[in-house]
Amino acid sequence: MGEKYSMEQEEIFSKVMRAGRRTYFFDVRATKAGDYYLTITESKKFTNDDGSFHYKKHKIYLYKEDFHEFKENLEQMIDYVIKEKGEEVISERHRSDYTKQEDKPAQISEDSDLSEEQPTKTNFTDLDFDDI
Repeated sequence: MGEKYSMEQEEIFSKVMRAGRRTYFFDVRATKAGDYYLTITESKKFTNDDGSFHYKKHKIYLYKEDFHEFKENLEQMIDYVIKEKGEEVISERHRSDYTKQEDKPAQISEDSDLSEEQPTKTNFTDLDFDDI
């Protein structure tokens, strides 16, 4: 069997999770002996000055003998964060300087021109790129 055949057989089950500029890949793979293990890959897109882009990837290999302890630790960490800080994402309710935003809308002065929006730190376009 060629290397191409063994690479195709190695990936058993996969899930993809997009999270902003990051994409997470969860893959069940097979060892040469036929046992299964999990890989978790984080891929993050970076844009170069010339407009081209590249990806940085980080991969975790998780073997069956570590599943139980890994799952317990992950659940404990998630439960702790939610208990201490809740589920609200702080960066979405604060400005970039971490001061809390006002709940009421900002006043618009009479001499401001609404037809021409001035760029600010909060004006952006959310683009969804296919990472791979």
